[in-house]
Amino acid sequence: MSAPRIALIHATPLAIQPVNTSFQKLWPEAKLQNILDDSLSRDLAAVGHLTADMVERFIDLAQYAKRVGCQGILFTCSAFGEAIEAAAAATGIPTLKPNEAMFEEALQVAQKAKPHSEDALNIGLVATFAASIDSMREEFTAMTAHLNRVVNLHGVHVPLAMEALAKGQAQEHDQRIAVGIENMPKCDVFMLAQFSMAAAQTLAQTKVSAPVLTSPDCAVIALQQRMKNV
Repeated sequence: MSAPRIALIHATPLAIQPVNTSFQKLWPEAKLQNILDDSLSRDLAAVGHLTADMVERFIDLAQYAKRVGCQGILFTCSAFGEAIEAAAAATGIPTLKPNEAMFEEALQVAQKAKPHSEDALNIGLVATFAASIDSMREEFTAMTAHLNRVVNLHGVHVPLAMEALAKGQAQEHDQRIAVGIENMPKCDVFMLAQFSMAAAQTLAQTKVSAPVLTSPDCAVIALQQRMKNV
């Protein structure tokens, strides 16, 4: 399939530029349609958990994307795993969770670093949106359940970083993330949870020796591969 139309569905405007940048770098031929409902993140933060109404809103967004001709969907909001699964089931077109590909790559990197099954894998998760940690932990645990080894996920929330980015203070945002990752336990690989964190990867990588992964790049590569197999 050449030049497919891809819907990028966002729950915060902060995710738009990072994922579009990744597409320009890794899959410039894709035709992108950005769809934003920035009330979703605010509503989740206020309630503290996914509701049936939020799930329906995700389904509505995905069905709209399909109706206007999108052939694939990438959600960029990391705290809504269950809702994204429901949306994917409702449309039947290739749909990717924001962190699905990054999780897979992190496991591959960690297993390569520790090839012996008796060694526990230690994977770091750095988030600037606190509500995403629990939902991402559930997704990650489900993904690693079949592995015949111990996998430890070390999660940390970096407060005020997202707020700094929203105010245009990108340098402070990146520095807060770098400090957060530097103070984490030693891990085999680190993951930056939010799409909006991607630009902090360069500075964060200077603080640790293990690889630091970003979700937009991983997701773009994975969706491109999935679309080829359709």
